[in-house]
Amino acid sequence: MLIPDGLDARVRKAAQRSRISKGAWVRRAIERALGDDEPGADALDRLASLGAPTADIDPMLAEIEAGRR
Repeated sequence: MLIPDGLDARVRKAAQRSRISKGAWVRRAIERALGDDEPGADALDRLASLGAPTADIDPMLAEIEAGRR
């Protein structure tokens, strides 16, 4: 038995509440536990996908400071 009956019942109920299969719920829980929001997601890849403006630090700091005035 991989999962004790009591834990299996809790997983089943959680999956039902989320309206997904038990397997999908378990996969999501494992990804969260490993620190990944989505399978295979790398933190730098997620950051790069934001499409946020980038520049060298000195010009960025100057723009931030100019915006405060």
